Amino acid sequence: MLKSPLFIKILVLIGSVILLLLPLSMLKGLINERSQYRDDVENSLEQSTSGPQKLLGPLIALPITEMISVQEGGKEVMKPSSFIHYYLPDELVIEGDQKVETRHIGIYDGQIWNAALNFRAVFNTDKFNQWRKPGFEIGQPFIALAVGDSRGIVKVDKVNVNDYALPAIEPGTGLASLKQGVHVDIPDSLNQEPQLNLTFSLNLMGTGTFSVVPLGRMSQLSLTSNWPHPGFLGDFLPQQREVGDSGFKAQWQSSWFANNINTTFEEGADLYREINSLPAFSVTVETPADQYQLIDRAVKYALLLIALTFMAFFIFETLTSTLMHPMQYLLVGMSLVMFYLVLLALSEHIGFNLAWLSASLVCALINGIYLQAVMKGWKRSLVFSAGLLTLDAVLWQLLRSQESALLLGTAVLLVVLTTVMFLTRHIDWYALSKRAPRLKPQVAQGDERERLWK
Repeated sequence: MLKSPLFIKILVLIGSVILLLLPLSMLKGLINERSQYRDDVENSLEQSTSGPQKLLGPLIALPITEMISVQEGGKEVMKPSSFIHYYLPDELVIEGDQKVETRHIGIYDGQIWNAALNFRAVFNTDKFNQWRKPGFEIGQPFIALAVGDSRGIVKVDKVNVNDYALPAIEPGTGLASLKQGVHVDIPDSLNQEPQLNLTFSLNLMGTGTFSVVPLGRMSQLSLTSNWPHPGFLGDFLPQQREVGDSGFKAQWQSSWFANNINTTFEEGADLYREINSLPAFSVTVETPADQYQLIDRAVKYALLLIALTFMAFFIFETLTSTLMHPMQYLLVGMSLVMFYLVLLALSEHIGFNLAWLSASLVCALINGIYLQAVMKGWKRSLVFSAGLLTLDAVLWQLLRSQESALLLGTAVLLVVLTTVMFLTRHIDWYALSKRAPRLKPQVAQGDERERLWK
């Protein structure tokens, strides 16, 4: 059996499939390389503008100096010890309108967003009085707002507290542990107010993720955007959201009962260390599954596509007694690999869907012309070309339907198996596996030197 023509044929076909894995692996490397170029463009935009933005604030920072007793040289002396006490808003409401722009660098795209944000916060300042006692000295309280990348601060309107316009806003948060942001001092005339109602507007630019730490006892974020591909990832999903072709609307809400943020802001808290671990309302300006991701997923099905094509040729040989050379199998397999290369090259210029259609038609045309000569007729060639187009259409649907990809893929394999079983149900495989009889040596009439087999 090991020397039967059928067994040798199967081994040769398996070897051809394995051989085609080499150009497929090279193709995957090329896809990763082109994808890296696209990522470099996004990194360039981030370096030229600003990166992801995470807002922390507004909050009130109250500098406090306490006189403490320490032992020096066997004597008890009083020395000052300074720290900052943080006051978080009882209510924090942020409304934003985000505009996303696509920037082109060569053949690659990247997104930059600009958000117009309106803040409203309510602070209870009755607790200021708890520090007005002997041994403590209160400094100038100020309102601070931290951002992830201060380069994205486009404009900050005047801050109003209890309908009073505060002095000019200063750059930086005024906090040693968290520097990027803005701050403004609270005048002494407002320090005695039991409640501070704060309002201001901020224009913020960034790339990638926009997030807000829900500092308030009750916090709410309402965001409207023109980007139709948001990624609502993070610690809180929006309670309400609407996503359409023209953009999205989303609203988040949380409280200290859900996030325990108030326990983080204690005396001497290291906000630089804490800000990255704090929960936040987050939305990402995501690029939809681009051509590189889709092509990389498609290449994973390439081996299945080649195997099904080879199986179709093998069944054709078996049913028609038409012999096909392994080189012909290999050439058709290489044309299927070229399909993905054409798809990659075209998708960078005309988009994935149109590139898929174009590559499918080109591949079907090349194979149709070639197989016409191999199969001795246009009818058989057109049938195989139509089959390739059908497989391409099914594969395209598999890529687009992630939720039902397993179901659709299983159905395709079941149909293929059923078709093969039906077409080969009358084949005598033992007869096909028998070795062909060896020719006996023939001797030509005449001289011994004319013998055909020696």
